[in-house]
Amino acid sequence: MVTTELITDPLFYAVAIPALIVTGISKAGFGGITMLSVPLMALVISPVQAASIMLPILIAMDFFSIWVYRKSWDKRNLLILIPGSILGITIGGLTAGSVDDNAVRLIVGLIAVSFVVYRLIIEAKLAKENKKQKPLSAIRPSGLFWGALSGFTSFVAHAGSPPFQVYVLPQRLDKAIFAGTGVMFFAFGNALKLIPYGMLGQLSSANLVASAVLLPLVPVGVLLGFWINRKMTQKMFYQVVLIIIFLVGLKLIWDGLSSTLN
Repeated sequence: MVTTELITDPLFYAVAIPALIVTGISKAGFGGITMLSVPLMALVISPVQAASIMLPILIAMDFFSIWVYRKSWDKRNLLILIPGSILGITIGGLTAGSVDDNAVRLIVGLIAVSFVVYRLIIEAKLAKENKKQKPLSAIRPSGLFWGALSGFTSFVAHAGSPPFQVYVLPQRLDKAIFAGTGVMFFAFGNALKLIPYGMLGQLSSANLVASAVLLPLVPVGVLLGFWINRKMTQKMFYQVVLIIIFLVGLKLIWDGLSSTLN
């Protein structure tokens, strides 16, 4: 059980502050690195407690990010993805006690890595033929599927970014629209997760105190990520996102396999 003494522990801040900065940067569209926050904080506290402390902070970041990207988001994508997310989070909440988190991490990791490899093969082929791939459209059936998978994996394994990116990245949206759409999508999901998290007893007063102490760091990471986003070219932005998806996928595969084998 966490106590308020956690707030005065230097080791906690040593891992919590970098975790929050990284999470804030991810809000600028570099989704995927958000999932690194919980493993970092889990070095000194339990993963469940780390996730509980991070959720209110993520919601605060969402409000800040929504203001930053209030004019940059894709309505059609959100109308497709959010209903799927509601379904996925609901399933996650109802099956929280019986789902194998490690199996989920492994599956999502394999999807992420496979997607990046597939994209690289396609882009290499197009480059060889001196062609450019046409952006894909937001299609409802696939969007509902990836939205549901994102909601479910976000709830049970804090790994909702790869499914979202697998669906949205091939659309080649403007980098600001891509980032803003992700902000709106995950803001909705994080708010919705408050209900099952509360019902499962993960929002204790001690955890909320820890969250409150860390809240002043929220603007730092978000504004830093927004600044990096604006400095990057469209091509560089998508290259970085692909690299992040690949690395996150490898991390998920490693977590899934190592926990299962142990």
